[in-house]
Amino acid sequence: MSNVTNLNNRRSHDSNEWQLRVDLAAAFRLAARNDWHEGVANHFSQAVSSDGKKFLMNPRWRHFSKIKASELLLLDTDDHSTMERPNAPDLTAWSLHGRLHALLPQARCIIHLHTPYATAIASLADPEIKPIDQNTARFFNRVAIDMDYGGMANTDKEGERLARLMGNKSIMMMGNHGVLICAATVAEAYDLTYYLEKSCRNLVLAYQTGRPLHIMSDKVAEKTAQEWESDREQFLSHFAEMKSILDASDVSYAD
Repeated sequence: MSNVTNLNNRRSHDSNEWQLRVDLAAAFRLAARNDWHEGVANHFSQAVSSDGKKFLMNPRWRHFSKIKASELLLLDTDDHSTMERPNAPDLTAWSLHGRLHALLPQARCIIHLHTPYATAIASLADPEIKPIDQNTARFFNRVAIDMDYGGMANTDKEGERLARLMGNKSIMMMGNHGVLICAATVAEAYDLTYYLEKSCRNLVLAYQTGRPLHIMSDKVAEKTAQEWESDREQFLSHFAEMKSILDASDVSYAD
């Protein structure tokens, strides 16, 4: 990464926005390394204004493994001419993320993916994440479930429907589709996505045995979920460690 290039990019944004850009770009690169990407589809976004209406998002049809901080689009949910821009975002991304940021100001970072194991569970008639181990228990009673997939999310109406369904939850299992993660920071959104995918992998493997699941009691599952929530420093450290691993091989995401 050229020091001159990086300095110029920093100067074109305020320091808070630049750090959000760098963190979001890192999340894209890490998602590609984790095999969470799907061609040049799927999107991450990060609010930069206090009301959440101004947000960063990946440019249309750019592979996660190549995204840089300076390339992220700065969008405004109140700008009705957005899709007329020469560099307009993907329509499904605008319809989904634009409406979520407009209606859910607490959802600062929003990740939408079709990860293999979570999508497999979301494709079941019963997509509930059963609390069968410590990881799956993290999501006990904390997941919205959408069973009304009607095709591509390419209208404001669909984005608004999903925003209402998400409410104040952080995770949505999108039936016949994928997953949606809403969090206060990029670090938390990344950590939630990581553990959601691991949890769904554990559940898929358990289902594959054909043996009965040993599901925790509601009391134990809730206690475990609360213990996850009380250890909020861990997800910050997790993301910081993953960024340091990324830095050791390729820092171009921060350009």
